[in-house]
Amino acid sequence: MEKPYRVDERKRPSQMLDRRERSVKIDESLERLSWLMDDLIKIPGLNWRLGLDALVGLIPGFGDTATTLVSFYILAASVRYGVPKITMLRMGLNLGIDYVVGSLPLVGDLFDAWWKSNQRNVTLLSERATVSASEVRQGKLSDWLFVGLIMLLLAGLAVGAAVVSIYLLLLIANQLSTVF
Repeated sequence: MEKPYRVDERKRPSQMLDRRERSVKIDESLERLSWLMDDLIKIPGLNWRLGLDALVGLIPGFGDTATTLVSFYILAASVRYGVPKITMLRMGLNLGIDYVVGSLPLVGDLFDAWWKSNQRNVTLLSERATVSASEVRQGKLSDWLFVGLIMLLLAGLAVGAAVVSIYLLLLIANQLSTVF
């Protein structure tokens, strides 16, 4: 026999609602951006969808960096929607994973098509937003600084990846020059 539901007066009403009921309607441009980046093209017969993230990611050294910069727009929107900092951190982690694994040749592009970091982040945004699209606000300075720090860390990751790539290319070129 199922226990009757008991309301805990200590919980705020938003905490008592199911996540799906708590979702806030976000701006259509954010949903459209995640669709473009992650679901633009349907592969016939496979029922797979991929977006510009996987396609542009095929361009070595440029693709994954460019798509991550576009994804920063969704991360920045989290400030305006009043998303908690832990969710902003999770969104940044989604972008970091997408960038690091997505940077691997070919395997990374398949990963990009599967991981869909932009859709994950838009879902997090709509589930954890405290204001709706019509009530979007400026955001607190501390939230902007926090998101800026996340973006700087991701940019540092990109610079680190570029340095490692250049080092490996120089190492390979040096080895090839001794062989020939």
